Amino acid sequence: MRVVVDCRYTRIGRHDGISRYTAGLVSALADEHELVMLISDIRQLEMLPDLPWHLASSPTSVREPFVALQVNALKPDVVFTPMQTMGSFGRRYALALTVHDLIYYSNPTPPRDLAWPIRLLWRAYHLSWWPQRYLLSRADAVVTVSQTTRDLIARNRLTRRPVTVVRNAADGAASPPEPAESRDRHLVYMGSFMPYKNVETLVRAAALLADYELHLMSRVSDADKRRLEEIAPNARLVFHNGASDEEYTSVLRHATALVTASLEEGFGIPLVESMAQGTPIVVSDIPVFSEIGGEAGLYFDAHDPAALAAQVRSLEEPGEFVRRSEAGLAQAAEFSWTSSATTLWELLAGLADRQRSR
Repeated sequence: MRVVVDCRYTRIGRHDGISRYTAGLVSALADEHELVMLISDIRQLEMLPDLPWHLASSPTSVREPFVALQVNALKPDVVFTPMQTMGSFGRRYALALTVHDLIYYSNPTPPRDLAWPIRLLWRAYHLSWWPQRYLLSRADAVVTVSQTTRDLIARNRLTRRPVTVVRNAADGAASPPEPAESRDRHLVYMGSFMPYKNVETLVRAAALLADYELHLMSRVSDADKRRLEEIAPNARLVFHNGASDEEYTSVLRHATALVTASLEEGFGIPLVESMAQGTPIVVSDIPVFSEIGGEAGLYFDAHDPAALAAQVRSLEEPGEFVRRSEAGLAQAAEFSWTSSATTLWELLAGLADRQRSR
């Protein structure tokens, strides 16, 4: 079976969510199976395992609708892509597309790092459901990262194709968790500053927790930094402005909790990363976070900073931090790239068999 994995969404220098999903699955698949990576920039190889690869046009190129004509030359039985926008005109192989979330239908602001023509197309794409339905109809199967998103796909009748949940995961901790007594009164936020991330609630909660620092790990614009500082001038905010993986892990391991007030998510890798380090999670009460955090999580109304602050304070009660930390370790063990890769391979093998029998 000849399998091609679309790795063209791998970031250069530092992963984002989709990039990490790609690299995690490819690395786990490569432990047991042969496959070929499709890339669009040689520098992407620095973030990917040492595997055979082929160079193709960028996924944001005007050539994308016809990228299958390039991929056909590799003679794959099946292609897996971590996005739903891979061109499929003229393909001669089975295709599995991925839908991570449906966030941008209710939160239409596109990622700020995209060029303005792509941002315009992004907004146009999310004005109605039919472009999504059309793209998914051209696949043989659809992958998504959580049961929550799978349910949303079904509720909105986006596809008649089978939908398989191939969950996100996170790398395990390199050493046992730091004990409660060595933890700093730090709260950690890892994520963007897009409107649906609702970082404002975190800042307002930090103002109610005068003895805690809120560490915001991701890159932040000067405008967003000023805006957040003005929301609660007495909040103790620490902007890392793009922490390395090593810095992020170090801060997370010594923190009291990871916090996020997102209004919507497709998954939430930082939750698994935090639980794997034995750091409790205090997160908004949305379906996907309940799916990921289970009984280990502490939940609050996303619009209630006082409720967030109260949940953080609950970790100060005798034995509560240890109990949540141990529950988080057990919950994090439910997510692994190996398990997800096994599920994905079973799907791809079935698609390849059907493709060869045609």
